[in-house]
Order: sequence, then structure tokens, then C-alpha cells
Amino acid sequence: MKIVILDGYTANPGDLNWDKLKELGECTIYERTSPDELLERAANAEAILTNKVVLNRETIAALPDLKYIGVLATGYNVVDIAAARERGIIVTNIPAYSTPSVGQMVFAHILNITQRIGHYSAKVSRGDWSQSPDFCFYDTPLIELRGKKIGIIGLGQTGYNTTRIAIGFGMKVWAYTSKSSLQLPPEIRKTDLDEMFRECDIISLHCPLTDTTRNLVNADRLSLMKPTSILINTGRGPLVNEQDLADALNAGKIYAAGLDVLSEEPPRPDNPLLTARNCFITPHIAWASFEARQRLMEIAADNLRAYIGGKPINVVK
Repeated sequence: MKIVILDGYTANPGDLNWDKLKELGECTIYERTSPDELLERAANAEAILTNKVVLNRETIAALPDLKYIGVLATGYNVVDIAAARERGIIVTNIPAYSTPSVGQMVFAHILNITQRIGHYSAKVSRGDWSQSPDFCFYDTPLIELRGKKIGIIGLGQTGYNTTRIAIGFGMKVWAYTSKSSLQLPPEIRKTDLDEMFRECDIISLHCPLTDTTRNLVNADRLSLMKPTSILINTGRGPLVNEQDLADALNAGKIYAAGLDVLSEEPPRPDNPLLTARNCFITPHIAWASFEARQRLMEIAADNLRAYIGGKPINVVK
């Protein structure tokens, strides 16, 4: 089997190996592939693995030997699923590989905002503490999480894992979810969006990006939030209207935001969130711990092996 990996660098920049995939066929690995390079590199491939390289209807139609597409991520919007289905091409993804790492990143942002570790470390290095007349030095609010209300939008695996961490901090968890109240443990309170945005101290986004969730966080919902509240997004960038969030932060309508995703990545230099007040952005790395990437690559190989064996797993419906 001829296997082509179109953009392997982010999953494996050199600290892991592709040996398990190489065992399954003739494997060609490209660190990155531009649209102009795509058809030439994918020609004659029976199996293509992609992370962010788009495989649209036209591309799929131009690859007559293609039988399998493995998405090296959980989200699979880079593939035209309908076009693949019409051709009988199996499409798989990698579910749940980054769940622990994403929950960790949610609280990395929350703790950075509430404790401002980076801010104070820099201040100490500059000598501010050495010059302080007091035994301690602080010039920002320091916020205790115990008893605070956190709203979780989407109770899939990452949302639920984040909930468990929040409960460990002694937080009160409110959830917007399709699950009924009877399906939820007693520590989780089911709520609607408007009540969540009005009442919660922190809101964390864990829902998929769909036509109904695009711009879910917008000026109207931000206007419901308390000026002390915090927004966290480790889900999908377009869940948030970025100009509306920047305006709310700059006007002090909410206290802070911690974001690991943006609507365009890498962001344009004029993205309003890059200069917004109390906006802390990491470069889409919640998924990228060594352990999570190791799981991703193992599952990618397992998916392809199962397909070759005639019993495909993790098939996108």
C-alpha cells in the first residue's frame, strides 16, 4: 500500500517516529504540503494522512487510487466527507487522544489569569520585589477558584474531563449540554446559555463548531457576563466573534480571556485580540503535549491497520 502523510511536522517535529505506519506499506512523509504541491505528492496514493491540508471534492476526484483518508486530528472539516463517501473512501479521525492535555491547558489559562504567574515572574526578574518596602509584592487581583462557578459548554470527553478538574478545585460546575439532568452527576448543574453567561465566573468552550455554534460568543452574550468574569476557549476559534470579544475586554465588560485557538491560524497581524486588554493567547498547543501526540500517532497507525484488515475503526460517519 502506498501511504502519503501530507503534513506530519506538527504531530511529529522529530521527537517521535513513524515506524508503526511504515510497517503498513510504502510510506512517504512530508513535513508540510502547499495546495500547489498536493496533487503531485498524493498521486497514486491509496492512503493519505492529513492534519490541516484540505482534501476537497476536486482534489478527491483527481486521485483515482485513493481508498483511505486518515485525519491526524479529532476534527475532520478539512475533508469533504460527502465526496469521499460517494467514492467509497473510508475517512477516519483520532478521537479523544488529547483529552487530558486540553483539560490541563484550560486550567493553565485559568491559573495564569487568576494568579498571573508570568506577570509576577517577570516583575521579580526586573527587581520589583527587591525594591518593595513589604515582604510581598502584588499589583493585580489574585483570585481564589474555590466556590467560583464555571460554565462548561459541551460535555463531551474534554468538557467532562475539565469538569472533573474544576470539581477538584472546589468549583461549582454548570453545564450547557444535550444530556438530561438525570444523566448528570449531582456535582453538575444543567443550565441554559443565557443563565450561564449571566451567573458564571468562568466560561469554558468545549462544543464542536457547527452552523449553530459559530459566533456562539458574541456581543449579546458577552453583555450578559459580569465584569469580573473570564472566558476560556480551547475548542474552535470561530465559536467566538473576535471583534466582539476584543471590544468587551477593552471596555472592561469582562475581566479576561484565555484562548488557545483563533478563527484564522496563524492569526493575521491585525487580529483585534492580539492587542486586547487582558487577553492571553497560546498558539493552538493544547493538543500538542508529547504524550498526546504519541497517542495520536499510535491511533493513526491502529486506524490504518484496522482498515487494511477489513474492520475499520474510528470511521467518520
